[in-house]
Amino acid sequence: MVERGVRLGKIGSRSVFSALNKWHGLATALRRVIGSGRLTKRDETASVTALWNKAMLAQTARIAASEVGSALVETSLERSCSREEAAYMREAVVALKLAKEVIGMHQDWRREAVKHLNRTGGFSRTLANSSTDWPCLLLEILSDAAEVDFFQPKLVINNIDVLRRSFAKDDSTVPAAMYHDSLIWRVIELGVNDRCLPIFLVTSDSYYSYLAFMDFGFKDVFISRETYGWTNQQAKLHMVSDYFSESEWKVIDEVLGPNPRQLSELYSLKQISYYQLSDRENSFEDIVDAYLAYLQVTEVDPAMEKALAILQKFACDVRTGKIPKEQLHFGAPWRHPPHIDDPVASMKWAKIQLMDFVQSFVNTEFGVNYLADCSLEILDDPVLRALLEVGLLYKQRDPSFVRPITRGIQRCLVRWLVQERMHTNLQDYLSFMWQRVVRGRSYRHLMKELGYK
Repeated sequence: MVERGVRLGKIGSRSVFSALNKWHGLATALRRVIGSGRLTKRDETASVTALWNKAMLAQTARIAASEVGSALVETSLERSCSREEAAYMREAVVALKLAKEVIGMHQDWRREAVKHLNRTGGFSRTLANSSTDWPCLLLEILSDAAEVDFFQPKLVINNIDVLRRSFAKDDSTVPAAMYHDSLIWRVIELGVNDRCLPIFLVTSDSYYSYLAFMDFGFKDVFISRETYGWTNQQAKLHMVSDYFSESEWKVIDEVLGPNPRQLSELYSLKQISYYQLSDRENSFEDIVDAYLAYLQVTEVDPAMEKALAILQKFACDVRTGKIPKEQLHFGAPWRHPPHIDDPVASMKWAKIQLMDFVQSFVNTEFGVNYLADCSLEILDDPVLRALLEVGLLYKQRDPSFVRPITRGIQRCLVRWLVQERMHTNLQDYLSFMWQRVVRGRSYRHLMKELGYK
């Protein structure tokens, strides 16, 4: 994106220097770039701007012309540039390489401190920010260069939750979780104090919707909890003929839906399985069944276990008086959790509540309009909150529906319910049926499409 801004003439060497000089002390690093052989006595008291200009000359002499030209190849293809424009762009490319080298020097000077931090397991905001200096510098440069209807960069970060849970293999940088937190903090700071380009975090981890505001101190740290992706028509346009045949797409559309990540995983499984299945007519259906089983084991079942743990905590909070009485109103199916501190009883209660909710969703064909009822009672349901938190359901804004995140996840939820009913003993099954008949949820009145434009 920065190279694109350079080619459009929106990013120059002065903008790079301004962003770099705003947060970093540059004099020592620039003198090292210039080299002892080129330094004079006047340079000992020279301003940072003068040192930057001299370092630019030294960097230009050091960098091969091919390195600078490679970043400008697309410009010559898109439009003819004057000599002045080409010189301006080359200077910007050299400035970016110089900025990266300066930041690399700062990180080298802190290398021993980082190793000590990793050995002792402490925390240092300075070292954490040092590790994210380069991406945050690029973000600031892009944000300052943005212009409506001309250069409007947007950043999409896929699976950022992987970074939060990763582990470093050596002591050359700060722990991944610290890097993750520093990056989020600095993006928030850039957006609050200056301005920041739109950043989309694509993840199924509910941490960013339900817990991040506790860690970062902003209740609305992330504006939306929407699920972004293709519509059926868009996915078909991208996938059919290149990746899947028309007949295969009909199966996908019916069973899985247009989720890009699941389509990518299914295509990988298709490539692996293509030469292993002899029955060509039924082979793709077998692949889809295998992928559904994979989703069941790796995503849905673990998420349901997490949801059960959340419901057990809810039962504990009810006993200790942490839940407001308004949420435990008369007639609420979740009003009467176990009154004793018994983990076994809490687990049974939580599982019955979860089965009751999934059964009620099956009865509504997995389409509940939470604004169709003025009472908004469904939003108080602890099971709904738990399933939203573990990432199996999402709450749409317009139209105002609560749905499974994909059609494949919807099928896996039904499979989970069938499996639980099959493995339930007689006593627990009777408890479940009593819950369904006497206190059971019924959200069929929310199926009507009201509450949105």
